Amino acid sequence: MSDNFQVVVTGASGFVARNVRKFLFENNIKTISISRNNFKKFKNETKIVSKNYDEKNILPKIRKSHALIHLVGIGKQTVNNDYSLINLEFTKKIINLCKKANIKKIVYTSGLGVSKNTTLGYFISKYRAEQQIINSKLDFTIFRPSYIVGKDDLFTKFLKLQTKNGIIQIPGSGKYSIQPIFINDVCKILFKAIQEKKFTKKILDLVGDESITFEKYVREFSRGTGTKIKKINLETAYYEAILNSKNGFGVDDLNLLIGSFKGNHKKLKNLSKMKFQSIIELLQSGSLL
Repeated sequence: MSDNFQVVVTGASGFVARNVRKFLFENNIKTISISRNNFKKFKNETKIVSKNYDEKNILPKIRKSHALIHLVGIGKQTVNNDYSLINLEFTKKIINLCKKANIKKIVYTSGLGVSKNTTLGYFISKYRAEQQIINSKLDFTIFRPSYIVGKDDLFTKFLKLQTKNGIIQIPGSGKYSIQPIFINDVCKILFKAIQEKKFTKKILDLVGDESITFEKYVREFSRGTGTKIKKINLETAYYEAILNSKNGFGVDDLNLLIGSFKGNHKKLKNLSKMKFQSIIELLQSGSLL
């Protein structure tokens, strides 16, 4: 790999980006990391903090970069930060920066279940962002992730907090399924996407090979801790999500859970030629606690 190989990472303070940046650091890849919030930098990276991704500040620093990994996004809306503003408008801004900086490759994380037929606001913003990238004339790889899990993702933190309190609540039946993927595998495959031509202009589900009911996931996660599992009425869960922005489950979190979206892991595995971490084994090892 060339000594001039350089990667830009947006959304640098987020869970996925933190781990991607650590992976790039450990592989001695020059990195320019950008975030709206302050963050701790690694030795080999250039740090940029910019609330609005100001072009004058960013553009001179990212020229000659090989690729950009676009990880800016939100999963819960507020009055000040809605899906369209963050997931769509920031993507337009990033595409424009890529073109002006002559960055040929963009890798984007969208969402499992995104399609042109969706009625969910989160998915609509992600779909529109995908379309902006597809029509940009840049080389692209779009990943549609399920739950990306690790020691410090928001989902795991939420479950750990409930475990500490001695009871985990399951909205509704808990029979809906998720298809989580381990963060270390995500870092490897995002890096492959910027290196290997076979990922050119591909849209791929970023999922593990195990589809697990939410109830099973919770029980395996809390195994041996003595934590009680309590199912709560789905209507109650939605009511609390609507009224309390600090509630563990937001409205769209519940929509995504109930959706039981399935991804094509086989296509991802065949293209990447990777061996993926079993989420069941990861849970049973207790390493997420």
